[in-house]
Amino acid sequence: MISITVTAVVFGVVFLAELPDKTALAGLVLGTRYRASYVFAGVAAAFALHVTLAVAAGSVLTLLPQQLVHALTGVLFLGGAAVLLLKKDDGEEEIRGPEGQSFWKVAGAGFMLILVAEFGDLTQIMTANLAARYDDPLSVGLGAVLALWAVAGLGIVGGKALMKRVPLKLITRIAALLMLALGVWSLWEAIAG
Repeated sequence: MISITVTAVVFGVVFLAELPDKTALAGLVLGTRYRASYVFAGVAAAFALHVTLAVAAGSVLTLLPQQLVHALTGVLFLGGAAVLLLKKDDGEEEIRGPEGQSFWKVAGAGFMLILVAEFGDLTQIMTANLAARYDDPLSVGLGAVLALWAVAGLGIVGGKALMKRVPLKLITRIAALLMLALGVWSLWEAIAG
């Protein structure tokens, strides 16, 4: 049986913890460039995998080497920033549809970004701790995955809405600078940690 109370508590805690995190930014960046449904499919699959690992492994995930996780995250963000900054401006202001990028390419990019960036993240550790505390893996897993999907969806939709009011070139430059800052920050954490 799934406990509505446990699911709701976990949803609230994970949603609030993830909202200011890099996931919303990653969703926003990907959502401005690619078809939202493709991005969400990849991101949602990565979060489902993360929640499954957190619930199954419990507190064991807290033992992962954080320096390695931070280093990989930093490299991914720096790579994303480089791609955005070095991309030739062809004047295209449209979101790429299926003809520009295949479902598997876009969903795969979203999946890999979230898979690495969120591995060992606070919300994954919180989910593992909540699973151990409540001893109700289905309710904890459902609450956590719904919260993470909601944050990702808000980021992706926010990216679409933002693009209607602000030129794509400016959004791309700002996103690249934010990704550059996150990459440097993650690498700093890897070195300092």
